[in-house]
Amino acid sequence: MKKDIHPDYHMITVKMTDGTTFQMRSTWGKEGDTLALEVDPGVHPAWTGGGTRLMDTGGRVSKFKKKYEGLGF
Repeated sequence: MKKDIHPDYHMITVKMTDGTTFQMRSTWGKEGDTLALEVDPGVHPAWTGGGTRLMDTGGRVSKFKKKYEGLGF
């Protein structure tokens, strides 16, 4: 490997949206910095699967379901 081309890999503190913190190694920031997350992967629907349903009256979702209703969607 070439020398002096890799970023510094150090310990930082990650602060979740609920206030909990943990230590991890990262190339972000400087040694000892705190990264405050704006989106918490522990509660955000993108990571948890979400509990919301698609509400669509005669739009794209309904059209898709009607087109592919025989395939078990």
